[in-house]
Amino acid sequence: MTTLEPPLHRQLGLTDWEAGRIDELLGRRPTHPELVMFSLMWSEHCSYKHSRRLLRRFPTEGPSVLQGPGENAGVVDVGDGWAAALKIESHNHPSAVEPFEGAATGVGGIVRDILAMGARPIALLDSLRFGELASARSRHLFARSVAGIGHYGNCIGVPTVGGEVAFDDRYEDSCLVNAMCVGVVRHDALLRSAASGPGNAVVLIGNRTGADGIGGASVLASAELDEEEDRRPSVQVSDPFTERKLIDCCLELAGRGAFVALQDLGAAGLTSASSEMAAKGGVGIELDLDAVPLRQPLEPAEILVSESQERMLAVVEPGRVGEVIAACDRWELLATAVGRVTDGGNLLARAAGRVVVDVPARLLADDAPAYDVPIEPAPEPEPLQLEDVPAPSDLAAAWRDLLARPNVASKRWVYQQYDHLVGANTVQRPGGDAAVVRLPGSSRAIALTTDGAERHCQLDPRAGGAAAVLEAARTLACVGARPAAATDCLNFPNPEKGATGWRLREVIDGMSEALRALGVPVVSGNVSLYNESGSRAIYPTPVVGMMGLLFEAAASVTHGFDADGDAVLLAGAATPRLDGSELLGEARGRPPAPDVPAQAALCAALAEAAERRLLRSAHDVAAGGVAVALAESALAGGLGVEVTLPVGRRGDETLFGEGGGRAVVSCRRDGETQLAELFASHGVALKRIGTAGGAHVAVDLGGQPVALGLDEAAEAYETGLAEALR
Repeated sequence: MTTLEPPLHRQLGLTDWEAGRIDELLGRRPTHPELVMFSLMWSEHCSYKHSRRLLRRFPTEGPSVLQGPGENAGVVDVGDGWAAALKIESHNHPSAVEPFEGAATGVGGIVRDILAMGARPIALLDSLRFGELASARSRHLFARSVAGIGHYGNCIGVPTVGGEVAFDDRYEDSCLVNAMCVGVVRHDALLRSAASGPGNAVVLIGNRTGADGIGGASVLASAELDEEEDRRPSVQVSDPFTERKLIDCCLELAGRGAFVALQDLGAAGLTSASSEMAAKGGVGIELDLDAVPLRQPLEPAEILVSESQERMLAVVEPGRVGEVIAACDRWELLATAVGRVTDGGNLLARAAGRVVVDVPARLLADDAPAYDVPIEPAPEPEPLQLEDVPAPSDLAAAWRDLLARPNVASKRWVYQQYDHLVGANTVQRPGGDAAVVRLPGSSRAIALTTDGAERHCQLDPRAGGAAAVLEAARTLACVGARPAAATDCLNFPNPEKGATGWRLREVIDGMSEALRALGVPVVSGNVSLYNESGSRAIYPTPVVGMMGLLFEAAASVTHGFDADGDAVLLAGAATPRLDGSELLGEARGRPPAPDVPAQAALCAALAEAAERRLLRSAHDVAAGGVAVALAESALAGGLGVEVTLPVGRRGDETLFGEGGGRAVVSCRRDGETQLAELFASHGVALKRIGTAGGAHVAVDLGGQPVALGLDEAAEAYETGLAEALR
């Protein structure tokens, strides 16, 4: 029996309705290259067709916002005529197929998004989720992804200053690799991607166009991974040394005012870059595909959608084309005029002298269908019954074991592979609450972090979305920064199945509530859906990238205890619970919903205390609860601590319970009263719990001593991740 091959549009990922809609919009059947272009531009990855309507719920405006969502990156004012561009994006599916190149090209792509704004990239962060390290596959994906990130960032000379890593069986089939970049630009040098000026040239800069990456990010990230299909040819190939030249050359030309507009070639390649530039500018673009430099012979459709890396598309006035090409020659980069800006609004492409594409650019860039996702609430989880959780027989042993868990243990094995000092502006390195990077030529600094709360989002998505935002803000406040802007990457399973659509909406609403309370706008972001296989779906994982401002870099606070005799205090009044905690190790129970106004007040109090030089240290209480926070501060400062804590319902819940809204801080003994007055003025609870000093991390739990020696804690904490990788 002969099996009929499905129609071409279905092979390309278009539904029957979408194919019919394309015919209707064009008033004719599309050419083969046009159909391929529509299939990519209308894919989930490029069009956000299952999330676009929900994203409008985010707050995106504020007095410091110079560019909100809709451009290559968001841009905010950071003072003295300078602006910061920031963006986070996913490269999840490519990294699950070929981890080194998938992760490396994720870094390259996010850097070019920042470059397209005319900004110099100054910092990278990476948020990573993988399966349990008992799995050989997850160990391979994790190790190779970290290697790819390190290789690319180190080669281009942009410091990787922070991020996060977590492991859970739910990410075994679909790992998450989210890359964030921040750059700086003068207000008057800010670039946009909107093409303008009919007659202006369209110049392709960078690598030759090849078959690598055809349908890569756009196709891989728009459907569930098929475990039986080898997709490695769809993953792009990285060339970081060309990217380094591309950065320097484009910034040189931008500084001369040689660009009318600039755009990265990412997913869908030349198709997305040219159609988006034309649509944003309300103009047309005409391309000569025969002029595009190739690595090998390609069909017109392949040239148009190749995702070959290290390429930028620029609009240049005719009289400056020679100048642009000459500058690129000096940097040993290809630069070729491949088209021109036209009137009328159409994207037109010729190959071998004939027109192969002639469609309104807005149909590709702006008119993809938008779908409402099914809103089917998940059953409400029951709060954890503490009596159903076996109490550890030895709290000190449980503490030591928790410090060695890969989710808690030091991530030094990861960040020692990254150059986090290149550029000489890194004030606080990886390993603390947030990275701090000095703004070039200024006494000011920015603080950067990525955070998530995936187990919380699984159990209570609205509260979990708020918790992710508040944790990001808290880590910034702990280093002394005032949260200023956010970028987000919403990593979710298939939105057309089960409660995923409901969780997506609820997470966005929870995030939005917290962002509004903090006065922090979302200026850019990314959505990554279909992160599931036939056997497993990821947790709903909104990753919040956040930037904060410090008026003086010298005022930043570290998390390590500083001196013998310093007072150690617990800020915030959240009640710890084991629901969804790292000690529990699973998404079970119902974590307490965050008190959003109280947590916003805590962030304000921490930042003001740092500005007034009242803090010796500050550390967010997160995974592993107050016991882990105390141990991390002790290990970072090489100084023990003795504290007294109330027992609460049970000792392990007091020590290891989570719930957010707390920080461990220290101050000089003679500064305790002033610090308490400041926190009281913000309505934030602050209680002295102990004193820094000695060679142990010791807790008195209602008369029951629980202690670890610093050496013992360091052995567990510093070797846990490396041991799990063996």
